[in-house]
Amino acid sequence: MDLPKLKIGNKTLTVPIIQGGMGVGVSLANLAGNVAKCGGLGVISAAQIGFREEDFETNTYEANYRALDKNIKGAKSISENNGMIGVNIMCVTTNYEEMVKKAAISGADIIISGAGLPKNLPELIKGTNTMIAPIVSSDRAANLICKLWTTKYNYVPDMIVVEGPKAGGHLGFKLEELNKDDVNIYDIVSKVKEVTKKYEEKYGKNIPVIAAGGIYDGKDIVKAFKNNADGVQIATRFVATEECDADIKFKEAYVKATKDDVIIIKSPVGMPGRAIKNKFLNNLPEFKLKKCFNCIKTCDRKTIPYCITKALINSVNGDVDNGLIFCGDNVDRIDKITTAKNLINELVKEAKEYE
Repeated sequence: MDLPKLKIGNKTLTVPIIQGGMGVGVSLANLAGNVAKCGGLGVISAAQIGFREEDFETNTYEANYRALDKNIKGAKSISENNGMIGVNIMCVTTNYEEMVKKAAISGADIIISGAGLPKNLPELIKGTNTMIAPIVSSDRAANLICKLWTTKYNYVPDMIVVEGPKAGGHLGFKLEELNKDDVNIYDIVSKVKEVTKKYEEKYGKNIPVIAAGGIYDGKDIVKAFKNNADGVQIATRFVATEECDADIKFKEAYVKATKDDVIIIKSPVGMPGRAIKNKFLNNLPEFKLKKCFNCIKTCDRKTIPYCITKALINSVNGDVDNGLIFCGDNVDRIDKITTAKNLINELVKEAKEYE
């Protein structure tokens, strides 16, 4: 099928592909900007985005605000006014409200927010042109956020991302649900679409629904559209691109990964996550917390086995033996590093081969 354009608010993407936000430092200005340049939605992850700033350890929040502004403006410059630039900000981020406000002021086209329900998100972008989209894992969550936003703020989501259990990083499912094969992303998308239809009719506003988690190739994209999705979000595949902001050793870990290397872990922040098994996870070092970055609300510094900020920074900087490498379920299918443009062209071409 020929992939349709994706209209989000007053913006139109020529390619209905969203590059998922990946932290810490995996999707920054370079990756997001180049995806947008190709006509898609490039997404910067705000998670500890200032980790390369000189004062990150001593002035973490200010370093993050500064880096967020730099990356949004940098991505916009790279995009050459094509596509859209979004920012993924987790609800469990300790300084969530400030990060959202900073992203909006810096000119993010859209803020995508999950890891909890972004109940007060409409209030935080008031007075800006920034759009907002919750990440949900069920039709129940979609209905809850639509009802809350419309009742309290008279605001309908500009987009909803439906993330399934095969996604990478922190997941919005219980551990037992991730080990079942009966949780189908496409079924969830169809149910969420039924929810949004009611609000679209009542408020006269289009609410695109995006399928995310386990989308790998053109065949998956076509399947998503046949199950009522308006677009797809892909993250894992964009790691293995030249433009990805992570170190080459991080990308090579994706290329080398086998199916047996993909495991579900319990993150220090209290959520399950999908990652690549490595020396770090096989032999967790005796841990002593020297510095707490106070990054996630749900993290208990007294009981955590390791600092997730440090573990993610190590891996994205190339120390893959001593860091945490989040990934999606299909990482074992990646066999080469390509470019963002070639990947998007490949996905569009593959989709054309299926009806």
